[in-house]
Order: sequence, then C-alpha cells, then structure tokens
Amino acid sequence: MTTSATDLQDDLMSVYLRHWKMLRSALKRRTGSHELAEEAMQETWIRLSRMKDEPAVIHDHQALLLRIAGNIAIDLARRENRHRARCVSDDALYEAIADTYPSPEVFAIDRDQLRFLALALAELPAKARKALLLSRCDGLSHREIAGKLRVSESMVAKYLAQALRHCRDHFRAAA
Repeated sequence: MTTSATDLQDDLMSVYLRHWKMLRSALKRRTGSHELAEEAMQETWIRLSRMKDEPAVIHDHQALLLRIAGNIAIDLARRENRHRARCVSDDALYEAIADTYPSPEVFAIDRDQLRFLALALAELPAKARKALLLSRCDGLSHREIAGKLRVSESMVAKYLAQALRHCRDHFRAAA
C-alpha cells in the first residue's frame, strides 16, 4: 500500500492539531518566550503545509513534527539573540542622551553647601584646616601631611579629627 503526498500531509496536519498544546508548551520551554513559541507554531504549520509536494516515508509523524518545530524554534531564538545584541535598549538610549549637568535647584543647593563649608573651614585653626585640605583635596597621607606641617603623624590625626568634628557640628547647627 502506497502513501500519497496528500495522505502524508493529512497525517502530519492531524498530528499537529492533536498535539498542538503539547507542542506549544515544548516550544515555550525551548525558547523561553511565549511570543517566540507562537511564531514557531505558525512557521511549523506553514512548513507542514508545504510538505505535500515532498513524497517521503515517515515512520513517526510526531517525532518529525517535534524535530521540525524544534529546529524552527532554535532558528527563531538565534535570530532574536542576534537582534537583541545589535539593538540598543531604551534605557541605554536614555542614559546616553541624558543631561548630566545639575539642575538649577541642585546647582543652587550645592553652591550653598560649598559656601557653608567655606565658612566652617574659615573658623578652624590654620593647621587643622591645612591638614584637612591636604588630606581631602590633595589626597596626601598622614605621613606626607606631617612632613608639610612639621608635626607628628598622631598630631595630623588629631587635626583631622578636630576639623571633621567642627565641620559636622557646623552643618548640624545649621540644619
């Protein structure tokens, strides 16, 4: 008994329709996406409908269906990954064009904070102020500051503690 191309297609289509839910679930697991699974389902249907012109002996229609759908899903997932790699996300685009210049409000607040810090520093004794500026602005170590101020390293630590305490108290008093 010979199987005609039409019978072959009817068998494949009936297997597709009978196992539709199972196939969709398998494709969703394979692709990790509901949309890609649905696209693979549609492409599988189209490919099956075109197989009527290809006479072949098929022993397991379900296995063939799974193989075709799986291959399509892999191709779609690869295409999606390539597309995603080439595309720029909206977040990246917004970040790239974002204006990093501070707003007028932030600029005014920062200017007031800086003015307030300058007042606090002006109230400090000269060596404590110099130690703090050399440490925080110039990034010098305690040893280097001690050399510049001609004091011991422990005295530098005391100056820094004094200056930081004074600035903290100055800002707390204003708040």
